[in-house]
Amino acid sequence: MTAYTVDPKLDLVLERTVDVAPELVWKAWTTPELIVQWFAPKPWSTSSCEIDVRPGGKFNTVMRSPEGEEYPSTGCILVAEENSTLVFTSALGPGFRPQPTGENDFPFTAVVRLERAGDGTKYTATAIHADAAAKKTHEEMGFIEGWGAALDQLVEVAKSL
Repeated sequence: MTAYTVDPKLDLVLERTVDVAPELVWKAWTTPELIVQWFAPKPWSTSSCEIDVRPGGKFNTVMRSPEGEEYPSTGCILVAEENSTLVFTSALGPGFRPQPTGENDFPFTAVVRLERAGDGTKYTATAIHADAAAKKTHEEMGFIEGWGAALDQLVEVAKSL
């Protein structure tokens, strides 16, 4: 994948080194049965996941609030480089088909990069937004805290594999 330059006015970045090999992080990101175990920060949960790990493939999840409300998300995988890079967007549906957004939705593209760091992984997740307002909305929803908590949960799941 061509290098992406982060724009601090439009993008949010979570970067950490975790003590799990990139192959296990990749497996946790690309296996539906594993994604449902870690993808939503507790007390939220992920009730379902469908993923087709190839460019143009689907990345669909349903997050469930502690009150039981469900929030489906449909997306499209743009890049899938095994054990290295996963890029997906909510702006497109499977097959790169543009999709409408709801009143409270904001499309974004996620870039997840995995780099070997000793026995672990340098994990970088970037959320790319169309404008500063979308970035602010995502930030105020708790991007760093939520994606950080989900990463902790991913590590716990990956260590059990």
